[in-house]
Amino acid sequence: ISCPATPPLRLCTMTDKSKEKYTHPLTSRYASDEMSKVWSDMTKFSTWRKLWIALATAEKECGLDIKESQIEQMKSKLYDIDFKYAAEQEKKLRHDVMSHIHTFGKACPDAAPIIHLGATSCFITDNTELTQIKEALALVKAKLVRVIDALKDMALKYKDMPTLGFTHYQPAQLTTVGKRASLWLQDFVFDLQNLDRLIENLPFRGVKGTTGTQASYLALFNGDHKKVKELDGKVAKLMGFTKTIPVSGQTYTRKLDFMVTSVLSGIAQSANKMANDIRLLMNLREVEEPFGKNQVGSSAMAYKRNPMRSERVCSLARYVISLTANTAHTHATQWFERTLDDSANRRMVLPESFLAVDSILLIVTNVVSGIVVWPHVIRKRVMEALPFMATENILMACVKEGGNRQDLHEAIREHSMEAAKVMKEKGGECDLLERIAKDDSFKAVHATLKDIVNPKLYVGRSPEQTAEFVESEVVPVLKANAALLQDKKEVQLKV
Repeated sequence: ISCPATPPLRLCTMTDKSKEKYTHPLTSRYASDEMSKVWSDMTKFSTWRKLWIALATAEKECGLDIKESQIEQMKSKLYDIDFKYAAEQEKKLRHDVMSHIHTFGKACPDAAPIIHLGATSCFITDNTELTQIKEALALVKAKLVRVIDALKDMALKYKDMPTLGFTHYQPAQLTTVGKRASLWLQDFVFDLQNLDRLIENLPFRGVKGTTGTQASYLALFNGDHKKVKELDGKVAKLMGFTKTIPVSGQTYTRKLDFMVTSVLSGIAQSANKMANDIRLLMNLREVEEPFGKNQVGSSAMAYKRNPMRSERVCSLARYVISLTANTAHTHATQWFERTLDDSANRRMVLPESFLAVDSILLIVTNVVSGIVVWPHVIRKRVMEALPFMATENILMACVKEGGNRQDLHEAIREHSMEAAKVMKEKGGECDLLERIAKDDSFKAVHATLKDIVNPKLYVGRSPEQTAEFVESEVVPVLKANAALLQDKKEVQLKV
């Protein structure tokens, strides 16, 4: 089909030129505004300025000739960023940090001589990224705790409801709906433990100089090592960190990026596993994720109710998991004190990892909070499989009443084969119990047959395990993070 390269003017009524450029679906469709803000240009470049202010403040406190008026001028222009001028400078200088040094200096002429004093570009870029990572991890934690809370409610609500368990996606023994939810829940609890360790141990790069030796700062302070160490701690504290990385090259070790994305990947893995299970259960019509009143499942098949949200979780999770390989390769291929081949990809990998996990957790909360469980469908499937599972109990009960174990075993085998044939060849209902009820060999259990096939007798300790797990492992976690659960507004997805 031959088409014009651009729409004819008479057909072009669009005035929003932004629609002619690619927009990232993570920010436009999926992620929260608060996570998008963490990785926005305004947050990034205002954090650069906060670092310059923190550096000047700490240098002044450590004895350098920096005036309070210079620091106050920088503070007054913290968010007054001339992005157009910065872009012009970067096009000219081919250096993003220098372009913003000039832009900040233009806005703060009195402070211009002391901006970036003793620093290298990675003082700005690396410390900013660590600051963004710290803020983003806090947002992830809040959403993860909410997922744990929602799954806790589901696990307890359905802890006593028998359901057919599957191994190899083939019918196995019974479990309960709540016990299955506790498996998903446990994965997320492990993720929170890993996340807490990461948050607790995340260091600041601090003031380390061009190759990590702090030589420029040692020169500024006339060889006073104590002052340099004091400066490092002061800047970190002003930026909200309690520790700095002990040693570095020009950059902080990119091992940290791998550690961060690994934790995020773990969350994505847990969500993917849960969402896959829900997709399979929706096919069995045992559960359903929330479905909007006007939601359309298919443009062709109007009756469809697809697991769209769970599928989206799996799609985003696969992407997050793949990004871990990127950070692994980046760390592995860095040369000596630093190479710049870690720059372009990290501009994408770090924000996208967090934006995608943020999106995943929003969807998971929405799905779990609104999940619909269909007890009658679940019981029907249980009762199709349970008679076969109950045969051992039936056999033992008859033997206790004087029956011959070998004869009974053969009778059960024959009845089971015939019942299975009816189900597979004719699509009929399981009639194994009816066959046993008509066989005098099993007269000893005829009166108690219905009691023997009570599903609750075959779930083991599922209800107890679920309740004990929630009480011992989940409740303490939720109590410790109660502040994060104060605002439990319903999660509204963008699409």
